Amino acid sequence: MRFRQVHLDFHTSEAIDGIGDRFSAAQFQEALRLGHVNSITVFSKCHHGWAYHPSNANEIHPHLKFDLLGEQIKAAHAIGVNTPVYISAGLDEKEARRHPDWLIRDSEDRTNWIDSFLKPGYHQFCMNTPYLDVLCKQIEEVVENYDADGIFLDIVGVRHCVCNYCIRLLVGEKRDPANADDVLWLGERTYANYTRRARQSVDKFKPGLPLFHNGGHIVRGRRDLAHYNTHLELESLPTGGWGYDHFPLSARYASTLGLEYLGMTGKFHTNWGEFGGFKHPNALRYETALSIANGAKVSIGDQLHPSGQMDIATYDLIGAAYAEVERVEEWCGSVSSVADIGLLTVQANGITPKGDHDRSTESDVGAVRILLEGHYLFDVIDNDADFSRYKVIILPDIIKPSQAVAAKLAEFIRSGGKVLATGLSGIAEDGYFQFNLGAVYKEPSKFQPDYIRPEFSTEPLKLSSFVMYGQGQVIAAEAGGTVLAWRENPYFNREWNHFCSHQHTPSDQRQAGPGITEGSDGIYISWAVFSDYATKGSLILKKIVQYSLDRLLASQKSLVTDLPAQGIVTLSKQKDHDRHVLHLLYASPVNRGKNVEVIEDLVEVGPISVHLRGLGNVRSVRRVPSGEIIPFSKASNEISFEVPRFECHQMVEIS
Repeated sequence: MRFRQVHLDFHTSEAIDGIGDRFSAAQFQEALRLGHVNSITVFSKCHHGWAYHPSNANEIHPHLKFDLLGEQIKAAHAIGVNTPVYISAGLDEKEARRHPDWLIRDSEDRTNWIDSFLKPGYHQFCMNTPYLDVLCKQIEEVVENYDADGIFLDIVGVRHCVCNYCIRLLVGEKRDPANADDVLWLGERTYANYTRRARQSVDKFKPGLPLFHNGGHIVRGRRDLAHYNTHLELESLPTGGWGYDHFPLSARYASTLGLEYLGMTGKFHTNWGEFGGFKHPNALRYETALSIANGAKVSIGDQLHPSGQMDIATYDLIGAAYAEVERVEEWCGSVSSVADIGLLTVQANGITPKGDHDRSTESDVGAVRILLEGHYLFDVIDNDADFSRYKVIILPDIIKPSQAVAAKLAEFIRSGGKVLATGLSGIAEDGYFQFNLGAVYKEPSKFQPDYIRPEFSTEPLKLSSFVMYGQGQVIAAEAGGTVLAWRENPYFNREWNHFCSHQHTPSDQRQAGPGITEGSDGIYISWAVFSDYATKGSLILKKIVQYSLDRLLASQKSLVTDLPAQGIVTLSKQKDHDRHVLHLLYASPVNRGKNVEVIEDLVEVGPISVHLRGLGNVRSVRRVPSGEIIPFSKASNEISFEVPRFECHQMVEIS
């Protein structure tokens, strides 16, 4: 996969004429050179359903007079730029109006994405209908006739559908169309069949050609779905609804799957389909740096004007970021992450986000925020991961491991690993802890919120009774367990007949049992601290998690740094070059408008101290790409050095 990609949207209505009239191969090449682009995804078919080339399997856009796709591929290849080809798979508005019976339907016979033909927008197809045959012919035509460097199929995934085709199939299989589990069973089978047919359509002419099925998110814990692809493209536009939390969470899971992957952001201020929207160049600099720091290649979304003319301002913007990526690519390929901690993701344990468009549960988001802000080295893992790679595994808030996973965790613990469990995690259905965490489970707390009084330093805060907004669990200390913090209850819950002050009742300042305990297998925090941090962001939540992790890692912690909390640090290994690469990033997103996170100002930080353990016999430390030598000291299995001031992103090679 190429490092510097552009995903060139071209969803163009038949109500617009002059399609491609201002396309120029020379101008197309000029934009790609200006943008330092070495791969660009170009369009065969858009959401409106039109082809951008002569077609027997589809219909060329009524106002396009030449083979735009062919000319784009020819121009790009002439300057060494790859051209994966985009085909809208799930949406085809032209065919939707001709064959509304091929569309996905819910239990009330409504279509999706848009529930009416009197509203602007697209309607999604069911792959259990004759539409799949139409789509496969379109795929075959492109692969046979064009020098595509890959195929990108969009708007696909496991769907819930009760169209007439699905109802007939379910009834024929003696299943119930009114039963959600049966409908999901069919959705899984339909998607598997679609991916098989798509792969066959590609391999008929070009076996092994890269193929990616885009659903906007890689579902954690569904390795089977991920491996329908030859590689992964992690769609994650921070300003487009994904936010800056999503990409680190997604990338650190993708890194464990054995597939190449890229991070996909956009040049837009908001989201796809925005003409004339631009983010600040510093935002793209940071987002591309964030991708390569997490072991990913990079893709930036753009949208071509109907005229076919590339927007030079866009490629000047992209080029500012990609020029920096180009200079450091040799330190970013064929890397593996170095991680002390495995975060066992909630999504991989059968707990899904609340809304259709939510991509992460609050527990996963809060855990990743704390780990990033504490500068821990971590992966996001599922139940099939190799647990032996880690020193600590986190079970965030609501994970009750199955018997098989509990046995796997027990083996991890026997080999010297530790567990950090919070909230309801690690508590079996019979009410007993699955591991020795120094606690005996009693019941959910009757008070919410309640309070915690730690037995350890909470600097920069002095010791006090700290409010815990999330639901807590009442525990007792197990024999041999260590109490690290105590619970305190309020005088009463806030109700109509007794309340105090503006928000909640104060602590009665009496011990009400343990709040955090430690046993031989790890530490237990009796609140859902990670979801609480995602929604409230209280400093004490971060302090108690970081104290617990530092206690469990002890002298095994691979990295310690004084990078400010908003900074991000990753460490990767390039085995082929016998070196490690440290990434330090710093930017501070702010809210603009309504829930739009933006990055504009980048401030210099540093010098930053770094202490690393367990890297072996280090010969040299230097800044990348400048090559400037960084003095370092050795002590036993640890090296220490100081990174000079930097802006946005600094890489350090440790040979």
